[in-house]
Amino acid sequence: MNLLFFDIECACVRKNVAKICAFGYVLCNKKFKILKKEDILINPRGEFRLTDRNGGKGLVLPYAYEDFVKYPRFSKVYKRIKAMLENKNNVILGHSTINDVKYLNLETKRFQLPSFEFTYSDSQLLYMTYINDFSRQLGLEHIASNLGVEFTPHRAADDAYATMKVVEAMCNEQNCGYHELAHRLRLKEGKITNYTITAPSSHAMRSHSAQTRALKRERAKIHTQFFSYLGKLKENKEGKFKGKIFTFSRGIEDDLELSKRLADEIYACGGIYSMHITHCHYFIAEKGDTSPRTVNALKIPRIQVIDIAELEAMLRD
Repeated sequence: MNLLFFDIECACVRKNVAKICAFGYVLCNKKFKILKKEDILINPRGEFRLTDRNGGKGLVLPYAYEDFVKYPRFSKVYKRIKAMLENKNNVILGHSTINDVKYLNLETKRFQLPSFEFTYSDSQLLYMTYINDFSRQLGLEHIASNLGVEFTPHRAADDAYATMKVVEAMCNEQNCGYHELAHRLRLKEGKITNYTITAPSSHAMRSHSAQTRALKRERAKIHTQFFSYLGKLKENKEGKFKGKIFTFSRGIEDDLELSKRLADEIYACGGIYSMHITHCHYFIAEKGDTSPRTVNALKIPRIQVIDIAELEAMLRD
């Protein structure tokens, strides 16, 4: 059984379009001895319009774009790629693999080709499960740096090689092969069949997702109780905060006992509360809070961002 690590680069990616320009792969045996490493370059039949994940800053691929007109289009290399990915002797892996599988899916539809049919794993999921941290998506460069792997980012075959080295590093640390590592981490492979894609997962990730959903439900319940409480408060028309609007960070809102007490005192002094940052004059956050809501408040010059102690001092004045 061999391991096939692959990566895809696109000239252009939009919601329903992914014009593949490079399919890079590394084929190795179960001991990570490389059998073949190759970039299959493809004429994307379109312009290179590269953006980052937020649709902003353009990415630069380490290729000469003008050379791509010389390469075959996707439909000409499709059978070769399909044979590799569907070879039952190959275990398929990538990094954030579901994105590359989606690109393949879109290209098969663009050229009216039969769907790919294979199962696959994901080094990103493996690593996040390995360190038990699902708080954010970790890029290949970040993980490779942590594990001491050097490579040229965005060259498809090199990304595939880095993915292999990341998995190899985890296996070496655990003194096991890939299959044993996947078993220990309780990995469930993803799949594509008949143009339908299923994401890979792990037991730890599913547990984390369940806990996250439960926390969101609990926060929603607390927010409902808090805003219901606000609806019963009456503004003091003569108070010193007359006309002033206050907003709390999510962390303060989540502490129902604290948020109710502060709201009582604000309303007693003539102020009112708004859940919308853009409406407020004062934004109250805990010291050191770097949550998105607080960061956004700090970006608005007219808003005065203060901590709880500063608010309580204002209330006592």
